[in-house]
Amino acid sequence: MKTKEDKNKFRAALLQLAFSPAPEENLKKAEAYIIQAAGEGAQIICLPELFRSQYFCQTEDINLFDLAESIDGDTVKRMQVLAAKTKTVLVVPVFEKRAPGLYHNSAVIINSDGLIADIYRKMHIPDDYAYYEKFYFTPGDLGFKSVVTSYGKIGVLICWDQWYPEGARLTALQGASILFYPTAIGWHPAEKERHGEKQRDSWITIQRSHAIANGCYVGAANRVGFEQPVSEQAGIQFWGSSFICDPQGVMLVQGSIDKEEILHCEVDLKKMETVRRNWPFLRDRRIDAYGDITKRFRD
Repeated sequence: MKTKEDKNKFRAALLQLAFSPAPEENLKKAEAYIIQAAGEGAQIICLPELFRSQYFCQTEDINLFDLAESIDGDTVKRMQVLAAKTKTVLVVPVFEKRAPGLYHNSAVIINSDGLIADIYRKMHIPDDYAYYEKFYFTPGDLGFKSVVTSYGKIGVLICWDQWYPEGARLTALQGASILFYPTAIGWHPAEKERHGEKQRDSWITIQRSHAIANGCYVGAANRVGFEQPVSEQAGIQFWGSSFICDPQGVMLVQGSIDKEEILHCEVDLKKMETVRRNWPFLRDRRIDAYGDITKRFRD
């Protein structure tokens, strides 16, 4: 737990990792990196999306549902033990088997005592070439939430959620000081040369805008490496570039496009207060005029 002297600060860390086709190997790697990050002072640690496997959504294969596990399965249980051992809060993405035939892309937030603090289920589910998530995942039904942890209030959204300002806003309005985005995003090899830098820049820009608009920190934990689970398809080159930015959108730390890394940063609640006093976006919101936001489109 935090002391009186550091009650306004905590240290967050993102794990930027590459993953093999072997789930147990990936889980052991994640455990080792968590121990290392905790040893370097991290208090809240976020893993990439679906870290226990390679990004299997590049194809539609009914047998891949066998990768899913329940919230009380081996991955979460081991992470609970590790959280208690390292006294860290862990953001643990899980391919959740909720019931036979019902699956979610989820994240379990485990407190520093090893108990589950909350669960988030990915709300926005993409369907794009080699990102066939609608085949596997039911949209989340737990809503957006701020989770109280041992070190501070955090928000967790997942990958495709990062393109939607509504999710960031609703999470920040519940008091989250940092929005974590476990992620699996990269380049289609045929597009990289022509569009790659623009795509990556858009991904960074939209998330920095969430930090600015909401006066909070944002951290995106992406994977790295080339994954081609189906030889007939071109595969994906995951672009890494994990980062944490402050409430003004200033980059505090950013990963490479091709290396495994631990990215550390301090979250300072006093800085949040200062930024929000000078940029009072929450004060000036016209909540009386936003009713149409619940419509798909206004014709």
